[in-house]
Amino acid sequence: MADIAEPATWARRAVFVLLACIITITQLVPLNLEPVVWAAPDLLLAVTCVWVARKPDYVPVYIVAAVFFATDLLFQQPPGLWAALVVMLTEAIRTRHRELRSMSFAAEWAFVALGLVAITLANRIVLAIVITPLAPLGLTMMQLAGTVLIYPLVVFVARYLFAVAYVAPGDMRKIGQRT
Repeated sequence: MADIAEPATWARRAVFVLLACIITITQLVPLNLEPVVWAAPDLLLAVTCVWVARKPDYVPVYIVAAVFFATDLLFQQPPGLWAALVVMLTEAIRTRHRELRSMSFAAEWAFVALGLVAITLANRIVLAIVITPLAPLGLTMMQLAGTVLIYPLVVFVARYLFAVAYVAPGDMRKIGQRT
């Protein structure tokens, strides 16, 4: 079935892709050549989870897969593994976005945090099984904790800067559209 969406939805999708490109390029630029002692949060993953939880039509699965596959290649990670795990997480969030809308923010945050923990552990387990060099566990856990902790800030920015918010259950402007 063709993905037919209104122009505003396509514009939001373009904004997401542009934002993903900016985040990725920023991560690729070497700001310091000394060894890393701390790991920054995965901002792209947090942004993706927020957009999928709040407005799933703005970030279809093929955009998530393409963006994260490109980051796998750019960051020289095993191609497709992290992309597949992120797609699984975003699809779990997408199938439950109606329930997330009626939950408290703390429950949404806990649900996403649990998903982030699951895909991080799955990634490490698969990489260990195929004997791929792994980042130190401390750095991985630091990045995971940072990503979980930055989630509320990303929600705030997405809500007030990009107008990515839940559709109210009684919003009559969305009749006949998928939410």
